[in-house]
Amino acid sequence: MSTLTIRLPNDQHERLKALASARGTSLNKLFEEFSTKALAEFDAETRFRLRAQRGSRERGLELLDRLDQA
Repeated sequence: MSTLTIRLPNDQHERLKALASARGTSLNKLFEEFSTKALAEFDAETRFRLRAQRGSRERGLELLDRLDQA
């Protein structure tokens, strides 16, 4: 496991501690949740872009037209 030091304004740090407390978790766990969500979004976007490169623009537009008609 790695250690990460980040610099935040004091007021933001206090608000994040309050958020963690309200969720019944530690500040460390809160940042783990944030990073997990950010990585999941990044992975989804990466997969989408890779699939889009392999796909056909025309076929994609056809599918969207069919969805609009439904």
